[in-house]
Amino acid sequence: MVHTNSQELLVNYILANKEAYYRLAYSYTRNQDDALDIVQESVLKAMSSMRAPQKPEEIKPWFYRIVVNTSLDLLRKNKWVDQRGEKALEICSSSEDTHQELDLYKALDSLPINYRSIIVLKYFEDLTFEEIATILDENVNTVKTRLYSALKKLRLQLED
Repeated sequence: MVHTNSQELLVNYILANKEAYYRLAYSYTRNQDDALDIVQESVLKAMSSMRAPQKPEEIKPWFYRIVVNTSLDLLRKNKWVDQRGEKALEICSSSEDTHQELDLYKALDSLPINYRSIIVLKYFEDLTFEEIATILDENVNTVKTRLYSALKKLRLQLED
């Protein structure tokens, strides 16, 4: 169980960044209820963890990792069915250029999950390569290589 000082630090951090974690979970599921469930389960996992970080700067990548892993667990558990169409339209409903965003989300969905995770964490969550490597438990160079490969694949798909 997380100690009181660490617990308070963790709770404050999660509350201050709850929208980012919801956005991250939603980027995996494209479903509001599932994204909320992922965030809730991630908070429960974090609060009951014996290995919670003691330093404030370690909380961000640690909790992102929990959210990513919880999202991936849900996808594996449900043997996720690709739900484009209406769900993809929900994502872009407030955008002026819906078609371009819809194309982007379709292209993202077609990427392997390890490539998509890196794109989401880098460009949607604005994390550093080091933070992404920590979250995904990968080497920094592997993250960079996958990012450039993913961008190349996205560019090719969006040009078509």
